[in-house]
Amino acid sequence: MAKNIAEQIVEMLEEANVKRIYAVTGDSLNHLNIAVKKSSIEWIHVRHEEAGAYAAAAEAELDGFAVCAGSCGPGHVHLINGVYEAHRSHVPMLVIASTIPSNEMGMDYFQETNTIKLFDDCSHYNQMITRPEQVQRTVQTAIQHAISKKGVAVIGLPGDVSELDAEEATTSNKIFKTNPVIRPSDEELSELATLINESRKVTIYCGIGAENANPEVVELSKHLKAPVGYSFRGKMAIQPNNPNEVGLTGLLGLPSAYHAMHEADLLLLLGTDFPYEKFMPVKNKIVQIDESPERLGRRAKLEMGLAGDVKETIKALLPLLQQKTDTNFLKQQLEFYEKVKENQLTYVKDPGTENSIQPEFVTYTLDKLAKKDAVFTVDTGMCCVWGARYITGTGARKMLGSFNHGSMANAMPMAIGASLAYPGREVIAMCGDGGLSMLLGDMATIFQYKLPVKIIVYNNRSLGMVKLEMEVGGMPDNETDMVNPDFAMIAHAMGYPGKNVHKPEEVESAIQECLDYNGPYLLNIFTNPNALALPPKIELDQVLGMTKSMAQLMLGGKMEEALDTVKSNFKHIKDIL
Repeated sequence: MAKNIAEQIVEMLEEANVKRIYAVTGDSLNHLNIAVKKSSIEWIHVRHEEAGAYAAAAEAELDGFAVCAGSCGPGHVHLINGVYEAHRSHVPMLVIASTIPSNEMGMDYFQETNTIKLFDDCSHYNQMITRPEQVQRTVQTAIQHAISKKGVAVIGLPGDVSELDAEEATTSNKIFKTNPVIRPSDEELSELATLINESRKVTIYCGIGAENANPEVVELSKHLKAPVGYSFRGKMAIQPNNPNEVGLTGLLGLPSAYHAMHEADLLLLLGTDFPYEKFMPVKNKIVQIDESPERLGRRAKLEMGLAGDVKETIKALLPLLQQKTDTNFLKQQLEFYEKVKENQLTYVKDPGTENSIQPEFVTYTLDKLAKKDAVFTVDTGMCCVWGARYITGTGARKMLGSFNHGSMANAMPMAIGASLAYPGREVIAMCGDGGLSMLLGDMATIFQYKLPVKIIVYNNRSLGMVKLEMEVGGMPDNETDMVNPDFAMIAHAMGYPGKNVHKPEEVESAIQECLDYNGPYLLNIFTNPNALALPPKIELDQVLGMTKSMAQLMLGGKMEEALDTVKSNFKHIKDIL
């Protein structure tokens, strides 16, 4: 019996080493579903397509490629947020968007969506299969685009087409994972070396593009006596085994990295497309090196912009550099960093009170107890702040989040993908109560597939980051409070243990119990709703805005809440200043 198009696609996915497809099945996807059932690929039945796309994005980041699917109409729309996440994070992912019957297209048919228009802004490749002779070339080209361009490729597949007999094409059906060596030209390297050799104080700042260059970055920093800062996405790779690291900067960052970048004569940006222009210095010279030249110069005024892989560029550059001997600048930055780290421990030494546990203390404890090769996923918002500041890179740990797209609710579904991709690893989802509430249903997916995911809920009963944004803007927070269900009870209803933690003295034993449990576990920790995360440089307008918002709260009759917030806010401001 001849194979159909759905079976042909699945065979190609098997050859591309695809292990699973995340999807909610439906009529237009059913032929693909049955083809998967007969293959070595596992169909992961998520409760919501958005969760499936997030899970696939996490697997793609960890394993290099992943697949999710959605059936016609609402299934496509549900995918979009997770698809944007994968594309903006530059991870290779294939989306199979099954559609209504091809003869009904353009007729306003039930559940009709235009996949070309819908996915156009979040994909490198986006095409519809309408004929059997297209299939092999389209699938091969889609996967090649996803892997080579590091992003999303979308295949539209009408349900009626998927059941047609397959045809073999004469073009290649292999996937080519190329690994070219890219570095600046000899002339560019010589010019860069001259600039570095002439600069007395050099700071290095690394992003996720330097992920595979930790030893080279460390060697360069030692050679130049240069402090090393990093972005949030770059932290897990650049912090380990790095005696000259001074933390991260940006909205979630530390004063030490900000200071080192602004005090330098020359700033080297390596593999980073750091988005926050306000945190970039404007008075010193800046050089940016990135493998994607279209990103050069769009965040800062550059002295030089060079295209190259960070690892290969440093290896070629080092022989051209004079070894610096003056350690004063580096020593000053490292001493400042030690003071910043000591200030951070303020919120660990004072762990809070009942139902107002300091989230910094929770994360510090989690960092201490988690395995050295744990995979962390963090929800957007305050969980990102605590993860950025208190989870330590070991060289084996990973941290995943919605760092570019900035979407809520990503941590729990990303943990699903991470746990499936790395079945032997400890996977910890650091969830906000707002984020977890948004995609609560896929807690059932964790139980269905017996995934040993550990869900740590930072339950501050509010949309904490939004609340802070409103206060900084001079507005009293409005409709940011959350009346939550009992998350521990929900975990029990889903089929696995859940525990509420109300007191600081319960935190360490509860986290240890959670991590030791052989299976999924939810820990619902009642954290301080007024815990504050300010950026490394505080503008006067921000202080005035917070003062204004507190005054409005007091005038509105919320005196106690305002005083608690003021006390917390000014404690944080004092420590940063």
